[in-house]
Amino acid sequence: MPIVTIQVTREGTTPGTASITADEKAALIEGSSQLMLNVLGKPLDSTFVVIEEVDIDNWGWGGLPVQEFRRRRAAQTG
Repeated sequence: MPIVTIQVTREGTTPGTASITADEKAALIEGSSQLMLNVLGKPLDSTFVVIEEVDIDNWGWGGLPVQEFRRRRAAQTG
């Protein structure tokens, strides 16, 4: 019984949204389950998929809180 855990940031994929949509979550579940079937031969009904949404304040990148990392990166490229 495989358990697939997917972590995504809680910021949405389109402007004005605060999380990924139910349709996007369904696509992640379907795709992950299909991948387990294709690669490991695990039946769809034996694969569990957990989607965890992480608040933007609770993760970092490059040694910085992600908002600061993005700000600095934008300043370098802009």
